[in-house]
Amino acid sequence: MKKRAIVYCENQFGTTDGKTANGLIREPGNYTITAVIDSSKHGQDAGMLLDNKWSGIPVCKDLEDALIHSGPKTDDFIFGIAPANAFLKPEERKVILQAMEAGLNIINPLQEFLTEDEEMAAHAQACGVTIRDIRKPRPKKEWTLFTGEILKMNTPVVAVLGTDGACGKRTTAKCIEKAFMEKGYRPAFIATGQTGLIQGAKYGFAMDAFPLQYLIGELEREILRANKQEHPDIIIVEGQGALSHPAYASSTGILKGARPQAVILQHAPKRKYLSDFPFAEVPKVEDEISLIEHFGKTKVIGITLNHDGMADSELEDTIRRYEETYHLPVTDVLKTGTDKIINALLDFFPSLKKAVVS
Repeated sequence: MKKRAIVYCENQFGTTDGKTANGLIREPGNYTITAVIDSSKHGQDAGMLLDNKWSGIPVCKDLEDALIHSGPKTDDFIFGIAPANAFLKPEERKVILQAMEAGLNIINPLQEFLTEDEEMAAHAQACGVTIRDIRKPRPKKEWTLFTGEILKMNTPVVAVLGTDGACGKRTTAKCIEKAFMEKGYRPAFIATGQTGLIQGAKYGFAMDAFPLQYLIGELEREILRANKQEHPDIIIVEGQGALSHPAYASSTGILKGARPQAVILQHAPKRKYLSDFPFAEVPKVEDEISLIEHFGKTKVIGITLNHDGMADSELEDTIRRYEETYHLPVTDVLKTGTDKIINALLDFFPSLKKAVVS
């Protein structure tokens, strides 16, 4: 039975910093989302705000309002904001303490571990609730370095990388996973960020909680574990940041640890500057493709777009123009589906065409 949860996303729902909340509305995974808290958008439907699709999930003005809409059997309070600094503001601490008092367990995706916060831990114990720090890594003595075993693996690996952070890489990866499943294939999804883990991903970890050399080894470990346990037809790795990004190194670790033979590049055409880094321009698609292919010794075989700020007609024109320019299949998985990308992967990996499809 799925847990019921309220998602907190004050002033950020539908924005890049609200990506955790956005992702949970689109794909709740192990949860039933009962309400979103964002006073700037209260009274609206969460799905209509995101994708113009009715979800039945109300956006509420505060915790009290969300509890009324959610009913007495709500289990968890999920902090749905992913700020660049990953630390709580005073007003956010206050609402988390109030959520505990309302009997809700706390799901914390930030790098600030609340289980190590004396006030938070004591309050949770007094209220009889639990705290789950999504980004908190396994004990250091269990961390692994790169072994090279992945080089012996025959299962196809594709990574969904991007030209920026918070541009839709996880959403695209999950849509590709779903499309393969619907066609009868056995895909394995590797989560590398907090949202995928909250959704209930069986394999993965929060990459940015590890030093880079261990990040590479831990990713290899998760892929090998998924390959051994699932015997998948294809492994899909969620990307983080961008290889060219001046502040993030996660894509470096993904290319080294996952060794993907193919890459799908996610791009937001209307975005001029990197999210949270307004001094840095979003790279050109051709430059990011060249960098990925040279650094990762891999091949970019498709481009997926983030339609934020684009009318449908503009999106269609952009898809057509990109395909003419880059000679690659181009789509927006939320607007125009995954068929082009699935077909590109089937063409690129001969083993997929040989796989037994039910």
